[in-house]
Amino acid sequence: MPADRASQRALGNERLQLPRLFTLQPPPLRLVGKRVFLRPPERADWAAWSALRHESRDFLTPWEPSWPSDALGRAAYRRRLARYAMDWRTDQGYSFFVFRPGDDALVGGIGLSNVRRGVAETASLGYWIGERYARQGYMTEALAQSLEFAFLRLRLHRIEAACLPTNGPSRGLLLKCGFREEGYATKYLCIDGKWQDHVLFGLLREEWRTE
Repeated sequence: MPADRASQRALGNERLQLPRLFTLQPPPLRLVGKRVFLRPPERADWAAWSALRHESRDFLTPWEPSWPSDALGRAAYRRRLARYAMDWRTDQGYSFFVFRPGDDALVGGIGLSNVRRGVAETASLGYWIGERYARQGYMTEALAQSLEFAFLRLRLHRIEAACLPTNGPSRGLLLKCGFREEGYATKYLCIDGKWQDHVLFGLLREEWRTE
């Protein structure tokens, strides 16, 4: 077998092992940085997650799909965890909560969704942060950890992101982390109950910077 083909097969095997390490829940994985660490959500996180989302509701809802009436309830959270686990198991998506070391405070969430393999090797990036933790650099480091995971562990070729044109902090975050502004999509996603335009961003593995 040619060396380059053997190398590609080895990388493929390494990539495919990750989502098959578990059956009912994501693996006990941690992505550790200087100011935050990331790990898959767990059942025990519900109280902290619900409290942070509740106190940050007015801060978050302008940028997110409409919240159902039971959005913060325990049952809805468990359904969310089941969906996350299925995404991990099928290599469709990878969701993390973001924590602050020291006091293990939950500060937000970040994830890769809509993973496309084959000729694309692409995923979409999404994130949120609690209002009290915004603009303190936590999400910048969380995004850096997620990109390392995406490009080195999942061997993805491209990461895509989108945000509302009026979301200045999110646009600034993506540009700071190396994303390129690639275009403008009219009525791209239904956010806060309305179909809204989005600015589109992209980042290739060869463009990614670890520093």
